[in-house]
Amino acid sequence: MPESIDWPQMRPPRSRRRFLLILAVIAVIFFFGRTALSYYVDVLWFGSLGYGDVFWKTLSLQWGIFTVFALATFLILYGSFLALKRAHLPDLPSGHTIFIGQQPVKLPVEPVLRLIALGLSLVVAIVTGAGMSVEWPTLALFWNAPHTTGGVADPIFGKPLNFFLFTLPAWQLIAGWLLTLAVIICALAIFFILVTGGTRVLARRSGVTLPWRGFSIAFAFLLLVLALLAYLGRFERLFEDHTIFGGVTYTDAHVTLTGMLIVCAALILGAVIAALNAVSMQLGRWLVAAVLPAAVCYVGLQIVAWYVSSFIVKPNELVRERPYIAYNTELTRQAYGFDRLTQREFPAETTVEAADPEHNQVTLQNIRLWDWRALQDTLRQIQEIRTYYDFPDIDIDRYEIDGTTREVMLAARELNVEKLPESSRNWINEKLIYTHGYGITMNPVNGFTPEGLPTLILSNMPVQSTVRNLNVTRPEIYFGELTNTDVYVKTRQKEFNYPQGQTNNLTSYEGNGGIVLGGFLRRIIIALDRGDLAKLPFSDDVTSDSRLLMRRTVRERASALAPFLTYESDPYIVLGDDGRLSWMMDAFTVADTYPYSTHYRLENNAINYMRNSVKVVIDAYDGTTTFYVFDTDDPIIAAYRRIFPSLFKDAATMPADLRKHVRYPELLLKLQAEVYGLYHMTDPEAFYNREDLWTVATEVGMSEGGEQRTQVMQPNFVLMRLPDETGVEFVEILPFTPANRNNLIGWIAGRSDGAQYGTSVVYNFPKTKLVDGPLQIEARIDQNAQLSGQLTLWNQQGSHVRRGALLVIPIGRALLYAEPIYLQAERSPMPELRLVVLALQDRLAYGPTFESALASLFGGAASSLTASSTSTAPVPAERARTAGATAAQPQPAADLKALIAEAAKDLADYQRLTAEGKLGEAGQKLEELKRTLDKLNARQK
Repeated sequence: MPESIDWPQMRPPRSRRRFLLILAVIAVIFFFGRTALSYYVDVLWFGSLGYGDVFWKTLSLQWGIFTVFALATFLILYGSFLALKRAHLPDLPSGHTIFIGQQPVKLPVEPVLRLIALGLSLVVAIVTGAGMSVEWPTLALFWNAPHTTGGVADPIFGKPLNFFLFTLPAWQLIAGWLLTLAVIICALAIFFILVTGGTRVLARRSGVTLPWRGFSIAFAFLLLVLALLAYLGRFERLFEDHTIFGGVTYTDAHVTLTGMLIVCAALILGAVIAALNAVSMQLGRWLVAAVLPAAVCYVGLQIVAWYVSSFIVKPNELVRERPYIAYNTELTRQAYGFDRLTQREFPAETTVEAADPEHNQVTLQNIRLWDWRALQDTLRQIQEIRTYYDFPDIDIDRYEIDGTTREVMLAARELNVEKLPESSRNWINEKLIYTHGYGITMNPVNGFTPEGLPTLILSNMPVQSTVRNLNVTRPEIYFGELTNTDVYVKTRQKEFNYPQGQTNNLTSYEGNGGIVLGGFLRRIIIALDRGDLAKLPFSDDVTSDSRLLMRRTVRERASALAPFLTYESDPYIVLGDDGRLSWMMDAFTVADTYPYSTHYRLENNAINYMRNSVKVVIDAYDGTTTFYVFDTDDPIIAAYRRIFPSLFKDAATMPADLRKHVRYPELLLKLQAEVYGLYHMTDPEAFYNREDLWTVATEVGMSEGGEQRTQVMQPNFVLMRLPDETGVEFVEILPFTPANRNNLIGWIAGRSDGAQYGTSVVYNFPKTKLVDGPLQIEARIDQNAQLSGQLTLWNQQGSHVRRGALLVIPIGRALLYAEPIYLQAERSPMPELRLVVLALQDRLAYGPTFESALASLFGGAASSLTASSTSTAPVPAERARTAGATAAQPQPAADLKALIAEAAKDLADYQRLTAEGKLGEAGQKLEELKRTLDKLNARQK
């Protein structure tokens, strides 16, 4: 009987091999079949939008990169294994015996190692290829970079912008891949050393020496990769952020950059030594000698850099760093688009004459008194109609109303299937019947009814309009911000359109959007991909002409088509001249390798370059998605246009009725304001000392719990005439305060109209004048005895006060502050406007309506909490000047006894209701008493 069983003699029978093959095929289908189905559905989806070539180009890039890097990784790793195995073959043990069921089995080492190496090489190759394919935009940009980038070059190396935006990121990616391979190969070489060295020791050979040849070659490769990383690291110094500024410093320029070249040369020398060791000496100590020059150079570099920084730069830091601060400020301003920004002086005067209301009527008529949160809560009460509708957002825009451009607020009434009654939550309702939202609301930004509710221009279902030139002809919203589920349209089921009396208005989809379901096989495939296999293939309501609408959320839709762009989180609804609804969303190109530019946080990423290059328009009915390029000077979008020529269109091709609703993006203005707070200082000395550091102003806001809190101001859209300009513009403004101070120091305006679109202007206040900031105006409101008392009283009557956002609006040569104050009952989430507070630098006025507050501010009339005027239209300038005199004129005689009796009755009712604990009704009686007393005072004048 043999002492052991030889492993190669144990071959599985043919039936077992066939079974293993079937298992392998099933595993492949299980793991990759879903991916294939997803690709097929994506082909249909891209094709339905007319972007089939975009899908195939993206797919070819991803799989091409995957194939190249997976194949290269496998060949390098497995080839390295074969080479190392061949070099160590004489010393490899012939086999190893193990016992299985007390039966000795001899495992041959070489075939087992080959099988393990093959498997590990395949796994690493697949993982590496998948990881590199995710980075396809980096490599695609490298291959399709434009030939020129406007002549911009960095001041240290003289490299063009193309190198930093496109070439360097690709080389960094490839260098990281090579480093991974080098480390794995070195680990493999060490493994062979341990195995073969152990064999030599066990064989008790005299003068045992470890076989270093294979490891020497692997180590040489590792040193070469480290040399490449050291060389690329010199350029990365241009992106480093320091305490004072970003980019190359004096120490970097005079020591580090040269030192890194020396380290790079030392690493190459070490690689040569390691390679020679593989050929001739094969001694381990020579590998130590190979790394020693680079280590000595690196340590020496750190010591010299520390000495220069500590004893040459620090004692004279401003002098030494001055030119490098200048580089940082210049290129940071370029990276964030400050070459399109102009600066002007703003006197910030305090008088009524400086405000010049007579020549700024457009600004006064469009002051936004509806806080978007308050309006959203109100619309949810008066315009949702049914519980399954919702207004997810409020948008601000400008429209022509009766021949005049007015600033308005719009809200899309979307369907939220999660709000359907539980009894209605079934597949037919969610997928076939409740498929879309319906209509929009529109109201002037300062339009109020006598009850404090919004004056609606567009409202109700079906949509009703109070303006002749504003009509919604296609109110159905199949694509929006809440449409996060798939639906099937053009089925035998009628779709719910809107409630109508005791019945519902029904409709059928008439658009061409979506994927045609077609025959049974295609329907099965779509159902498998969308997780709808139990219902879709067997529904009698779905026909071959039915369509699947998927990716209906506008941001998800755009991201699926162009994932390489960064998108504004807040798309806004637009009503076209043809009555169709569209969503407009800003898209940006960003980078983190712009030379000498400081990094800032954008959402979860650190970037140092940003351009608003693209506007995305998505039709709310059929989902047609169009990308318009608005910044042809941006090199990144130019490269993407070379990759996807059919995806992008020129801005000039955007329809005129959509073009007039383009606006300066909020995300860009907020980031630019943050950067400008520091980088408006272009003098290196002022920058170094932070003499004039600005921050975005803060204001008092309301938390979700209804408590006041301090928060950074958000951009405010204003329809106004900019100082020293003649035309009316739709601009987005943000005020600045000095760091750690509350007074204002300037403001920035992003321009949205005409030839000025995409530019911005900063107005600087005199530094010798103190201009009140939002928090100081809020303090003045709180310190006003009558206002404070009234607000306290309202908060104690079963209701609470909601203070809207404080707006800071430039008007003439002065600043106008405006804050709406709402009253909201505890049992009702619907706020109503009760007060409007207006202020200039040296005066504060208020009234129950905007007209009365304006008359008090500009006309000299006394501020009152109980004025009888209910008109919400702004007062003309002439009327504002005469309002005070008119209010002071004697009124006709009235029955004083009746008024006195009415006042006595109101007082008695107030006392009775207070004693009964009915504070809300008591407060109403107290207001009636105040109005009666005001009438008595007026009669006696």
